[in-house]
Amino acid sequence: MNSPVRTASIALAMALAAITATANTDSPKEKPAMNQPATRPIAVPSIYQESARRQVTVDGEQALLTRYVRSDGRNSGLDGEHFSTVVSDAGVLKGFANMSLDLVGKPLPSRERSEEIARLFLEQHAPDLIERMRISWIEPHDEPLKVTRDGHEEVVILSGMKVKARNLADGRWFWIIVGSDGKPMVFERDIVWITFPGKRQTEKWLHDSWLAKQPGAWAQSL
Repeated sequence: MNSPVRTASIALAMALAAITATANTDSPKEKPAMNQPATRPIAVPSIYQESARRQVTVDGEQALLTRYVRSDGRNSGLDGEHFSTVVSDAGVLKGFANMSLDLVGKPLPSRERSEEIARLFLEQHAPDLIERMRISWIEPHDEPLKVTRDGHEEVVILSGMKVKARNLADGRWFWIIVGSDGKPMVFERDIVWITFPGKRQTEKWLHDSWLAKQPGAWAQSL
């Protein structure tokens, strides 16, 4: 039989183990971050390969801009075809753009279907935006795309259905542009808009026309 001392020691050890388990369960390190969105990483099409990556700042927050171009080199210059992503250092997808010639000149989905696709995308990649989302409008949106055909450069129009919405929790804007293939081709979130004088404050790292205007040789390094 166990001695009273040994029995007491076993009981004490069991009590300490129970306390430790409870403490570990309640530890802040084990709790999910309250404000951290649970998101899936965005899938890069297999025909693209990474061409450049740079640390950037988005409204004072550090993020990584990664640019991919087609592996066959088609229209890979600035203003041409590319797949780019901006991900904050906290792991939040701030935006992506899929500028593809394959989406040009085809019928666009309806407003109703575009909203369905946008909501599904948000559920997977930005669920925190859905709860306090107010859609402002859903309309066709055009982007210029520089391509080379028969040895000559020309600009074609890449169109999509833009679902523009506001996050009522913080007043910032976000949108999803749905392409002719029925998939999101552009996403941007947490856009700060200055009402007066009426302009966007948030940097446009996904927009080649904006990159080209930045000082230095940043755009040329892409």
